[in-house]
Amino acid sequence: MRQVKPRTFVVGLVIALLAGVGLGTFRTGRAELGRSSGGATSAQEAPILPVQMPMQTGSFAKVAELIKPAVININTVSRGGPPGRTPFEEYFGEEFFRRFFGELPERVPQRSLGSGVIVDPSGIALTNAHVVERATEIEIITLDGNKHKAKLVGMDKKTDLAVLKLDDGKGKFSFARLGDSDKMQVGDWVIAIGSPFGLQATVTAGIISAKARQIGQGPFDDFLQTDAAINPGNSGGPLVNMAGEVIGINTAIVTTGQGIGFAIPSNMAKKIYTELQAKGKVTRGWLGVSIQPLTPELAKSFGAKDAKGVLVSDVVPESPAQKAGLQPGDILLEFDGKKMEGPADLQRTVGLAAPGNVAKAKVWRDQNEKTLDIKIGEAPDEREARGPSGRGPRSLLGLEVRPVTPEIARQLNLRSNEGVVVTRIEDGGPAAEAGIQRGDVVREINRQKVRSMADFERLTKDVKEGDRLTVLLQRGPMSLYVAFTVGRG
Repeated sequence: MRQVKPRTFVVGLVIALLAGVGLGTFRTGRAELGRSSGGATSAQEAPILPVQMPMQTGSFAKVAELIKPAVININTVSRGGPPGRTPFEEYFGEEFFRRFFGELPERVPQRSLGSGVIVDPSGIALTNAHVVERATEIEIITLDGNKHKAKLVGMDKKTDLAVLKLDDGKGKFSFARLGDSDKMQVGDWVIAIGSPFGLQATVTAGIISAKARQIGQGPFDDFLQTDAAINPGNSGGPLVNMAGEVIGINTAIVTTGQGIGFAIPSNMAKKIYTELQAKGKVTRGWLGVSIQPLTPELAKSFGAKDAKGVLVSDVVPESPAQKAGLQPGDILLEFDGKKMEGPADLQRTVGLAAPGNVAKAKVWRDQNEKTLDIKIGEAPDEREARGPSGRGPRSLLGLEVRPVTPEIARQLNLRSNEGVVVTRIEDGGPAAEAGIQRGDVVREINRQKVRSMADFERLTKDVKEGDRLTVLLQRGPMSLYVAFTVGRG
């Protein structure tokens, strides 16, 4: 840090004061001259403000005042306790507790804090699924300090959104309107309101830093990125534009970086919220294809113009994709009018589409572009997809994975896109017991390379209960092996 010597500072101060007196005399003279020469005063120049400042005063106060009554503080109680075993269980083992103390010790109730926003005067509120996922009791505190009981209407873990109903819908509440997140541009002003660290009705301001961010949370990543300060406890609170409309639901932060937060776009939240309120669940579109990123090498081998698009590696028999004529080796360039840059684009577009709709797909096949009409199907229920026994490969392994996209590779500081990234661990499953964590990248299974989802599915599709797996993981800069018995978590 540069330091200024005292003597230099005093001399500089004297010079500045003299200069200030001179300039002040000069400006006063000019002002007197203006008043004495004609009587009419010149128009006052407006201050130069940054683009899209919220108001002429440069204040966010009116927007905050409008929205704060609709923002709620969510207190939850969960008796399930945290996943995994206690340190005592890890050290002594479950058999020790059963032999000397009978059944395993009861978990201590866990309390957590979050935020939400009321979007209907009857008391319908939106928040994050992870805020209320294991809650046995949900208490809401509004801005006036009143407490209300809330029930879970429904939640969608894949988009991390949940819908609550306050006081059985019998009350009347202040509410905020959902805006159009597609109209937001990078650089637009926004404010975030919530209860960081339990500090209710905290307001922070910033801009939209980026759109359509994919951060490895799931196949429907499409986050708004903002530098408005978001901290633990802000989860589920609103991100608001200068018209006082909710354009996002705050959901995630980058713990290693300041000024990097993410919000679910309001247009996605609106669709999920409508379905959850009407049916208590979300129905998603389905094509029935296995896909992978189109690398420059693969693009060249298929004679494609560039590496933009999604490569179809397999088609499920009798699926909507097969019925429409989609084939392995096709490159999807556009779907339902949207350009396909990578697998996440197709997963998000199809998943959010209404089953039964017909979408036009532009594909590259045999050195030519073709257009297919595909009637989107309804995604099979996960329990049905695992088969009658309810124990498919995902349940046997106790984890879910997805391809390593370029964005995920950047987030995890990976050198390549090879492997698959772990996105979910089942509590108490074999993978959890072996120490596998979310964000780990699977590089090998039983000494065989895993470069893509196709490799992972090929190496795990025939596993059965009792099989032994040795998995090579990359976790940050280090590599490590874990071994576990399938289906015995």
